[in-house]
Amino acid sequence: MRAKVLALVSALVLVGGPAFAGQIGERHLTAVNPTAVLRDAAHRDTVRVTVWYPAAADAKEQSLDIGPPGAPLFKVGSAAPDAAFADDRRRPVILFSHGFGGTARMMAWFTLPLVRAGYVVIAVDHPGNNGLDQMTVGGAVMFWDRPGDLAAALAAARADPAIGPHLDLDRLGVAGFSAGGFTAIAATGAHVDTARLQAFCTANPNDGICRPQKEFPLSTPQMLAALASPALAPEAAHSGDDHSIPGVRAAFAIAPAIVQAFDPANLKSDRTPVAIILGDADPVAPPETNGLTAARDLPHAELKTLPDVGHYDFLAACTPAGVAATPLCADKTPQAPTHQAAIDMALAFFAKTLGRP
Repeated sequence: MRAKVLALVSALVLVGGPAFAGQIGERHLTAVNPTAVLRDAAHRDTVRVTVWYPAAADAKEQSLDIGPPGAPLFKVGSAAPDAAFADDRRRPVILFSHGFGGTARMMAWFTLPLVRAGYVVIAVDHPGNNGLDQMTVGGAVMFWDRPGDLAAALAAARADPAIGPHLDLDRLGVAGFSAGGFTAIAATGAHVDTARLQAFCTANPNDGICRPQKEFPLSTPQMLAALASPALAPEAAHSGDDHSIPGVRAAFAIAPAIVQAFDPANLKSDRTPVAIILGDADPVAPPETNGLTAARDLPHAELKTLPDVGHYDFLAACTPAGVAATPLCADKTPQAPTHQAAIDMALAFFAKTLGRP
């Protein structure tokens, strides 16, 4: 029996498995990013931040499921509001960016297992481009400002007296889904070339990233007009700036989108390890023009392709009520194996690049 236990522990170490496996705490902060003014419907300069972390053993977790009480649309998991930290140690940090029109909580199926493995996760709701607030044109088109939201969230968490002492910023990673996958890659230093994306979409209007998105439909001409408007043009002029987050050592991208906005030469010079997982049945962020392109150009990329998996399979698990209520639950492939594949790959990747917690 002892030999079996030792073998199991060794296996968990090799794959980056649970190093904590206890309760999860959740705290909410407000960060400041000046570009949020141009994206938020109320012109606020703030960013909502959620921090998930290993919590004390007596923490009382509450459901984070999304939807009406007793009849959720999406199963997410649970966390304990404002719980004490599990201990005084500093832990590696993962910044997380949701997809177009999504939320931090929608992707907690992915982030909570990272926390149970011992990481601290800092996630945001991107201004003007999330499922809780009014969507805006600025939030939809100024995707290069997303890494700035993560940087602002990290600064707020670092300054918070209850959270900051627990962050090991020498072991900093970033992850994201869809537009959040773009965000994760941009955070490593990949530069944006909006003219390249515009040319691509003019030539390929039926590509998934060029078609109006169901969460907030805008055509390419509408996006171009918005970027040329007096309100947004000054910020659009900075799209090609360096939007990297200092200290990021590794990036994990789930079904990354908007990859055609990256300068290929810049991707090829990016030395940061990047892991990419995607589905080969994804019409929203077609692999050939997104994740596979990034995997070919990035010199230190890992790639896993899941057969018959679509884009929205990477959202939180749909309940029967969710299947009946929203087209986001229309994909037919069971989500559990897809989710587990992403979690397992991320744990192994971050254990290798950041070290186990």
